[in-house]
Amino acid sequence: MPRFAANLSMLFADAPMLERFERAARAGFRAVEIQFPYEAPAAEVAAALRGAGLEMVLHNLPAGTWAAGERGIACHPGRQEEFRAGVRRALQYADAMDVPRLNCLAGIAPKDMDAATLRRTFIENVRHAAAELKAAGRVLVIEPINRFDVPGFWLNRTDDAVSLLDEIGADNAFVQYDLYHAQRTHGELCGTLSRYLERIGHLQIADNPGRHEPGTGEIAWDHVFAHIDRVGYAGWIGCEYIPATTTEAGLGWMQRYAPTPGASSVRA
Repeated sequence: MPRFAANLSMLFADAPMLERFERAARAGFRAVEIQFPYEAPAAEVAAALRGAGLEMVLHNLPAGTWAAGERGIACHPGRQEEFRAGVRRALQYADAMDVPRLNCLAGIAPKDMDAATLRRTFIENVRHAAAELKAAGRVLVIEPINRFDVPGFWLNRTDDAVSLLDEIGADNAFVQYDLYHAQRTHGELCGTLSRYLERIGHLQIADNPGRHEPGTGEIAWDHVFAHIDRVGYAGWIGCEYIPATTTEAGLGWMQRYAPTPGASSVRA
């Protein structure tokens, strides 16, 4: 049975961030994830998490200046020290909330920069992040993002992410397989999941088109969730979608796959 974690950057977005934890708990979730928890002090985020009785399963490394359009800096030459400071900051939040995995966004490729330099920079940064996370007992994931939503994003295919991880050689570094981004980029969701299951450290979902909840678009979720169970993925599945109406009104889809949203006897 799938285990669903509420992505608090997308769900319950009509409430201030720290209030979304309790909303998620009331909706039946047992776990949450968040893109960037850094708008509040780590102690306050941890208090909201624990007060709601939830588990935080993932958050992102700092990703540059989001409001200015940056979507990560891991492939950006000349910003390695900024990246390393972001790793340290992310680990402070992970320590406060006991978060087992952190996501690294490659970023939009800088213009007029050769491909070899971008790849070398990304590999160097991810090796560093993976080593720091391993010392802290945590897992790193890297996420391919589709270039329709984020034009110019440097990493957008699952097979490319696996190739990079092969070169990086860190045993605690995996792919974050977001089925929405994969559907927009190359499709073949179940085949890709089967092929790379051992390299996947986290799943996220949204339907296509629109990035709304499952059941609003073209993805055959009955088949997909049955396949996820069949291949033996036992981790959390992040619900990183934009509700078509309100979060609570759109949660009926989960009753088909998990009678109590997020509930399961399986632990990460």
